[in-house]
Amino acid sequence: MNRNYLSGRKVLVMGLGRFGGGVDAAKFAFSSGAKVKVTDISSGDKLGESLDELKGLAIEYRLGSHEKQDFLDADIVVVNPAVPPENEFVVIARDNSKIVTSAMNIFFQLCLARIIGITGSNGKSTTTALTGHILTRCAARSTQYANVWIGGNIGNMPLLQRLEDIGADDLVVLELSSFQLENLAQIKKSAFCALITNLSPNHLDRHGTFENYCATKENLFHYQSMSCVSIFNAEDKICCDWFDKYSREQGRVCIKYHPDMVSEKIKKKFPLPGRANLSNLAAAVTIARYFGVKEELVSEAVQDFKGLPHRLEFVREVNGVRWYNDSIATTPESVMVALDAFEEGKILIAGGYDKKIAFDNLGERIVQLSKAVVLIGQTAGQIADSIKKANADFSIHLCKSLAEAVNVAGGIARSGDIVLLSPACASYDMFDNFQQRGEQFRSLVNQLK
Repeated sequence: MNRNYLSGRKVLVMGLGRFGGGVDAAKFAFSSGAKVKVTDISSGDKLGESLDELKGLAIEYRLGSHEKQDFLDADIVVVNPAVPPENEFVVIARDNSKIVTSAMNIFFQLCLARIIGITGSNGKSTTTALTGHILTRCAARSTQYANVWIGGNIGNMPLLQRLEDIGADDLVVLELSSFQLENLAQIKKSAFCALITNLSPNHLDRHGTFENYCATKENLFHYQSMSCVSIFNAEDKICCDWFDKYSREQGRVCIKYHPDMVSEKIKKKFPLPGRANLSNLAAAVTIARYFGVKEELVSEAVQDFKGLPHRLEFVREVNGVRWYNDSIATTPESVMVALDAFEEGKILIAGGYDKKIAFDNLGERIVQLSKAVVLIGQTAGQIADSIKKANADFSIHLCKSLAEAVNVAGGIARSGDIVLLSPACASYDMFDNFQQRGEQFRSLVNQLK
């Protein structure tokens, strides 16, 4: 396959979105000579920034709705990963023998470089960014690769538009979501180097069961070739089971990683808090070692890694209280990890969109690891119930907005405490996405007197 296969064909981009994926696909298809149409159920005023990026290009638009005829007229439908495969319009396209694909699928089919694919339930964004940081810092002194590109679900780079710049001697580090892996399974493609951080229930509103979710994640390893490398977290039981399974295949290199495998010299220079971040560090160091990066170079690289926004991000200290933004935490397990990262007294702000995930264990851990909880969103009642089962007298505060929650948490906190936004839920009941939620939290904290 090469990009010329798009030339002269009718390409329908389903889901422009506001974070670059639809824009990347539309620009790539247009530059490849396709006749491009974009369809999105959001109205034009909600897609302003994305539409601005496509100004001047001869692209048609269907905004505010999808129409069956657009899918019947198209030769190729490029679907946003957030759109489930059973969507009625995707089914129409498939039933009428249209090529249904995604931007990530196209990238995997056309990319000449070796791809490092990183997935998992928690820590995959930080691990991706840290791996890319280490490999980039060390590229000039490497004989095993030339340049490093970072993208995927982490959203750092318009992958398709940079395809011509990515050489065969380069490395591409990608964060891959379960939705993207679900699509990649359709073309039976995967990464040269695959790593999984851990597995816990997530996106059950999409996948139905934890078993289905895990099976989707396993696609990253299932479709690797035999000359590849597969890396698993030694502290996760399912990951260890997969290590045992795939290490029996001849020709495949299988590696387990653990924080204890990282030298004390590197750990001391690593600036991010918590054991979970040490696991992310171990994952990134394991990849770097595989690609020949020396210990002293890794040590130099990790010390200036700044972490990512909305991931245990320190916002500000006010009157001796330190405020942290962990808006990316959309599962109970990720909240438990965040609470474990600090020794200080913690006031937790949690709650949000209901992804049909149980909160039973979370309630017990909140009681054990925090002083009080402030709850918002659709799941506030469910989380409160789980806490009451563990301790009926625990300090629970229900709020109608994030602004109210910040004010209440600020009133509870005392000097030396930490206030932590770590929602355990997606954001779609009150916000467009976790980024908007985190940015509003940051703004509210910065307004505190």
